[in-house]
Amino acid sequence: MKDIAIRPALESDFDAMWTIFHILAARGDTYCLDADADRDACHAYWFGPGVASFVAVMGGERLLGMYKLIPNQAGRGAHVANAAFMVDPSAQGGGVGHLLGRHCLEQARARGYLAMQFNFVVGSNVGALRLWKKLGFAIVATLPGAFRHPQLGYVDAHVLYQLLSDPADWPL
Repeated sequence: MKDIAIRPALESDFDAMWTIFHILAARGDTYCLDADADRDACHAYWFGPGVASFVAVMGGERLLGMYKLIPNQAGRGAHVANAAFMVDPSAQGGGVGHLLGRHCLEQARARGYLAMQFNFVVGSNVGALRLWKKLGFAIVATLPGAFRHPQLGYVDAHVLYQLLSDPADWPL
């Protein structure tokens, strides 16, 4: 783990990011992304306006995963962050997601977000649910049968939420 650095994503990271994105989108078991999403859609997802993307890199060169941090809503909802994470399937289960999750929470606080919300965590993605609970998120809603899993059929999705600071200290 000490050989893994998390830093802002660069254009030079995009080929590796595309590979991970394409594999996970094609699998269709954790993201609502179009399995046929092309490179342009992927680029917009990770490098579009208002998107802050970060990558986990081992040994200064192998990209293991990434996350993006954005406002969950515009305007009066922009104080709540939202994020999306992807870890290379060959690196899953090794703590990369945990490192990215902790880094994301630190970045969200540093950028002035007061809470974080995940709008759609697939219920069969038990590794992600375990990680987010460990990092302080709570399931605040369950959406019955909201995700069409390629092997399991219709499975629940969850909305997760975490306060990043005491609401008594929030500005008006």
